[in-house]
Amino acid sequence: MQTSRVVSPALEDSVQTLVQVPPLPQCEVCVIVPVRNEAAMLPATLTALARQVDLNDQPFDHDRYEIILLANNCEDASASIAHRFAQQHPNLNLHIVERTLPPSEAHVGRVRQMLMNEAYRRLSQLGRKRGVIASTDGDSRVSPTWIAATLQEITNGADAVGGRIVLDSIELMQLEPYARACHLREVGYRSLIAELESYLDPNLDDPAPRHFQHYGASFAVTIESYAQSGGMPLVRTPEDVALYKALLRVNARFRHSPHVRVTTSARQIGRTELGLANQLSVWTAMGQRHQAFLVESGMEVAAKLRSRYQVRVLWEKLLCGYQPTQDEIESMAQSLGISSNWLQQQLIQPQTLGLLLERIEDCQQQEQIWAKRWSKVSIELAIEQLRLELHRAKQGSHALMSYC
Repeated sequence: MQTSRVVSPALEDSVQTLVQVPPLPQCEVCVIVPVRNEAAMLPATLTALARQVDLNDQPFDHDRYEIILLANNCEDASASIAHRFAQQHPNLNLHIVERTLPPSEAHVGRVRQMLMNEAYRRLSQLGRKRGVIASTDGDSRVSPTWIAATLQEITNGADAVGGRIVLDSIELMQLEPYARACHLREVGYRSLIAELESYLDPNLDDPAPRHFQHYGASFAVTIESYAQSGGMPLVRTPEDVALYKALLRVNARFRHSPHVRVTTSARQIGRTELGLANQLSVWTAMGQRHQAFLVESGMEVAAKLRSRYQVRVLWEKLLCGYQPTQDEIESMAQSLGISSNWLQQQLIQPQTLGLLLERIEDCQQQEQIWAKRWSKVSIELAIEQLRLELHRAKQGSHALMSYC
């Protein structure tokens, strides 16, 4: 694959130039920061990026990374703050772009796409197939080793890396109590799922310890995999999840790294309809209505992971020429809650595992057989169930190790 040419419509921006200054030859990482009205938080965002250290706590060479900040449709002093910061830090390769986009494009999905495509173009100029596009946000503070830890995961074989994103502790405590409780419970719930996944559907490219997040505040990808996936899909939001799914479709090795960390704002007035700020507002409203937070039960999650593991094992056997029997296909279709005829047709299609799993999930949603088997439960009950499922999985793993 030639990463220096445009390979999909999503990469058409790579023939346009946002930054005129060429990248330094030593540049390995291009950090992108979409900004809109972030005057209050931007100084801390830029300071964190300027004070990067390596894994030995030594200053990280500024020549090894650059930052592209796109201030779009700002009505505050964000752009002037960024320019002043650049003047105060002349050794930091900070490129500031100002744009007033039409309403149809003035959303984070389009802005992040423009930035990532520009980063792709610049790193391609240097011939770095494993050059890294690293995304964060204008209301977030990356950890001191954010770049170094990301590069370490790439060196270890990852094609893309999602960092662990935590809310600002002071802002978290200022949240409405029910919204805060919902957030903390969701983190616990999804963390338990990520841990259970490592037992029931293990992925050698993303082993435990791991987390569950793949969002724009900390999302890195090599330009090789970015091009192979078709680039950032043009969706208003959640654009980061759309890119994650695109990467899975091409079997990119995605790492949910606990070593890559970012702190982000807990504000409740956001820029997107489906972002964190909106979710916090939804939880606040739920608390006012005394509405329970309902999620998939622990049993449903475990069943889903076991079924997905069965698909993964069968897919690997198919690559070796294995021909499943009709009984095997019907049994798997029953387990997945989908049509056996549909599954049989999918198994003979030339496609990646990631695409097959996505299509199975879409089919499950369309046929609704799976959904009718399960009922949503309160998140408190689901957490208890997940802990029990995890205990059983660990016991089974220990028994297997003892037997071996």
